[in-house]
Amino acid sequence: MTMQYRIALRRSEEGYSVSCPALPGCWSQGETEHEALENIKVAIAEYLAAVSDSLEDQEVRVVEVTV
Repeated sequence: MTMQYRIALRRSEEGYSVSCPALPGCWSQGETEHEALENIKVAIAEYLAAVSDSLEDQEVRVVEVTV
């Protein structure tokens, strides 16, 4: 499944920091913009896996939202 998320990319003295505002606490960094973008993809996947694991014993539904 492919999903799209908006990310916030900020340049810093150490390189780049990147976060995903839709997923609170989901952030990463990298020395280059490319590295930071690759790292946030991994962070998002791990975040979603942790959320999925936490919902294992609950009823979960999928809804479609148009904005």
